Amino acid sequence: MSKLFSPATLRGLTLRNRTVVAPMCQYSARDGFANDWHFVHLGRFAIGGFGLVVLEATAVAPEGRISYGDLGLWKDEQTAPLARIVDFLHSQGAAAGIQLAHAGRKASTPVPWRKGFDETEAEKAALHFESWTPVAPSALIHAEGKNFTTPSALDEAGIRNVIDSFVAAAIRANQAGFDTIEIHAAHGYLLDQFLSPLANKRTDRYGGSRENRMRLVLEVTEAVRAVWPADKPLLVRLSVSDWHPDGWQVEDSVVLARELKALGVDAIDASSGGFEGAIIPTAADYQVPFAKAIRAEAGLPTIAVGLLGDERRAEQIIAGGEADFIALARGALDDPNWPLHARHELGDNDYDLWPKQTNRVRERDRALAQRGYAAS
Repeated sequence: MSKLFSPATLRGLTLRNRTVVAPMCQYSARDGFANDWHFVHLGRFAIGGFGLVVLEATAVAPEGRISYGDLGLWKDEQTAPLARIVDFLHSQGAAAGIQLAHAGRKASTPVPWRKGFDETEAEKAALHFESWTPVAPSALIHAEGKNFTTPSALDEAGIRNVIDSFVAAAIRANQAGFDTIEIHAAHGYLLDQFLSPLANKRTDRYGGSRENRMRLVLEVTEAVRAVWPADKPLLVRLSVSDWHPDGWQVEDSVVLARELKALGVDAIDASSGGFEGAIIPTAADYQVPFAKAIRAEAGLPTIAVGLLGDERRAEQIIAGGEADFIALARGALDDPNWPLHARHELGDNDYDLWPKQTNRVRERDRALAQRGYAAS
């Protein structure tokens, strides 16, 4: 069996393989509630053989949404539709994760496929349109002329409310049956804004030194770990580098990851970027060195993510110890059956990962003498 398709255990959770669906915003919720789009969108990845499916950035507070179309988990009523998705993922052999998030100053932006806020009054009513003033570590706009709003700076009471919101959402996530939580501290959203000197200009105990800028991420993590069951793993997504000379750097992430490990974090989802002025040399596997660095220097399992659709390279990453898991987002959208196809490409020619309802694929392959029957 390939390394990519070997089981992996984090605390009490054993994944059937090391393939992960990374969180992907769908901008299709109403008042934060999951609906049939989310059910079908996510369910197909479990059918396709992924080991772990992580739901999109799910706001812990209404003002923490990137747009009015984001998922939310700030009230009890939002739990049941998510539990329905979790149950289906489990029924197909996949584990279910949820990314808990707060967008900070990148909140209250338009749904990306629209031309700014161009909704008609009828659409606003149907879509549960909202706009609001975001909050952030400092009252600095993310970018001018790009549909962002100048935020209000959080005071200490507001920061306490953010921590409490993450805790309440984590409790609801457990009630919904999720196997793991990923705290979103990447991509220039609120927790990452506190980390990065590009966005954090505070002079109190949450700003200035690296130790102070890490404080909120560590407080959120400690508080969430305290209410998240001891047998369930906790993940954190980091922008390991801002890709900016004046921003957060790899060595900062290594220090932070060591602190997160001490607080009971079980793996780091190693991403990057999120701020204006970054120069990002995107190419296949471009973020894998970040996963490798965190794994080697902080001693934590890592999830590699970012343009990783080549199955042989994915196998090499796992087998070579560069990362412990491979996460796909756009690649999974393009091929929701990527694990099923990749496993055959890597020479594991049985069909046990395919759902029994898809046995006709095996019959076709037998008739055409391909995949598992190519040498027959």
